[in-house]
Amino acid sequence: MIRYLLTFICAFCTYLVLTAGSGEIGLWSAFEIGAGVIIALVVAAASTKWFCPSTDYRMANPLRWILLGIYICIPFFLEIIRANIDVAIRIITGNINPGIVKVNPGLKTGFGQLIFASSVTLTPGTLTLEANEKTGAFYIHMLSVPQDMVKKKTVDAADIFSYFKIHEWVRRIAE
Repeated sequence: MIRYLLTFICAFCTYLVLTAGSGEIGLWSAFEIGAGVIIALVVAAASTKWFCPSTDYRMANPLRWILLGIYICIPFFLEIIRANIDVAIRIITGNINPGIVKVNPGLKTGFGQLIFASSVTLTPGTLTLEANEKTGAFYIHMLSVPQDMVKKKTVDAADIFSYFKIHEWVRRIAE
């Protein structure tokens, strides 16, 4: 029942965000609120098993969502800026040494692995090629692999992101 309720709340809130400004009662009309409840009930019935596949509800904590917002706005944003500058310099100078590295950040939850893989893929110069859900290992293509990483079997996650320890932020948020 908790899984269904969480899915309903997320669906209803999403509907309210998408229909904001339609109305008579604050931002919504009475019709929009009623339609939102009905649509959220149907969506929750159809997608609860997909939306909440486990009984792990730690991401239902609003503080974790605040931490996720802080992560996106500060360390992740600054890491993207740093990576853009690095990629631009490498393209101009031709200092490119592409390769694939194996990284195991030690993340155990599926949501933590999702955030890490998305962070890697959204950062210029890196791309998540494969993620092993059981071992927690990621295969990442990098635009330029430093020589000290080439010889390592598994690279430390802190070596992928220069200034911010993205894997530690993800661990704080999702685990």
